[in-house]
Amino acid sequence: MICFISGGAKNGKSTLAQNLTAALAGGGKRYYIATMIPVDEEDRERIRRHIADRDGMGFETIECGRGILNCLDQADPEGAFLLDSATALLMNELFPLEKNYEMDLDAAQRCREELVRFARSVRHAVIVSDYIYSDAVRYDAITEQYRRSLARIDRALAEESDVVVEVAAGQRILHKGALPL
Repeated sequence: MICFISGGAKNGKSTLAQNLTAALAGGGKRYYIATMIPVDEEDRERIRRHIADRDGMGFETIECGRGILNCLDQADPEGAFLLDSATALLMNELFPLEKNYEMDLDAAQRCREELVRFARSVRHAVIVSDYIYSDAVRYDAITEQYRRSLARIDRALAEESDVVVEVAAGQRILHKGALPL
């Protein structure tokens, strides 16, 4: 089963994703695919909080900030995967450190294709993304490109998924399928 979870920051997406992944795994392997590459103390604190939140849940963490298909080299595709998040993965792919954070224009499509291939390659996946493209503010061209790219990724993942849920103000809005909780 493939589940896609989107929503605003600090609305309960990660908690729902952890519980959903645990339910899908049953007694099987649980993998947490960590995509954030920390750049400051705020990022490191968020990572510490996420690690503490899933403590004792039996997750094996795989750090994979770019090239998401590489995480499959370290995991059993029959396990349950929580990928947190498509948002951070896209950022890392679009603005690679080795290119001094200059935008890689081919990265968005490559990232979208790899995420779909990832979802098709595993038995169970819960993929988290952030809903960052719904406000009316006009941003600079680079930010708008990032937002459009994430929207395309989210649409592709929603299409691929059995379950699509949005988390807003702590409430779950089911758009497709049924939650197995």
